[in-house]
Amino acid sequence: MDIKILHHDKDIAVCIKPVGVSSENTEKGDGLPDLLSCQLGEKYIATLHRLDVGVGGVMAYALNPKSAAFLSREISEGRFDKRYFARVYGCPEENEGVFEDLLFKDSKKNKSFVVKKERKGVKKAKLSYKVLESDEKTSLVDILLFTGRSHQIRVQFSSRNMPLVGDGKYGANDNEKNIALMCHALSFTHPRSGEKMVFDIPCEI
Repeated sequence: MDIKILHHDKDIAVCIKPVGVSSENTEKGDGLPDLLSCQLGEKYIATLHRLDVGVGGVMAYALNPKSAAFLSREISEGRFDKRYFARVYGCPEENEGVFEDLLFKDSKKNKSFVVKKERKGVKKAKLSYKVLESDEKTSLVDILLFTGRSHQIRVQFSSRNMPLVGDGKYGANDNEKNIALMCHALSFTHPRSGEKMVFDIPCEI
């Protein structure tokens, strides 16, 4: 499988993750880092952020420990922007807004839940959204993540009675293999040059 490469230098690789491919290494050796290693001839490929197997889009990988440390710090300090397109059932009351919730992940079920009180294992989740288009049943929204919690977009919209199309796990009546969600844009500082790197791809959901 050839992976579409958006950028490749000695510090980073930016690519488009296909739907159905793991964003991390797998025992079978068919995860995206494994595929990139074969395609680019790179031995060191560090996963910086993740996308669910059923979700595609733009991903960045570090190609050496120094770049991995720099970009991991950028992510933890909120300077690594990730934007998503999602198609949801229904439509938010406001065309633009912010969702803030407390999320708890049940690791046994691999599912996250919105909870009301802080306790062990509960993390704050925040995103902003803008409605791009809507019809009688669904809406296309552009989302900026401020935090990177497990299944964050899926559970935050589902908890407001707007599950993502195809996401039966979080309340949609349909349960397609492909969830109507994709990471369409990344922006971050290059770990060596300090240049602002921006990548954006068209909507495919």
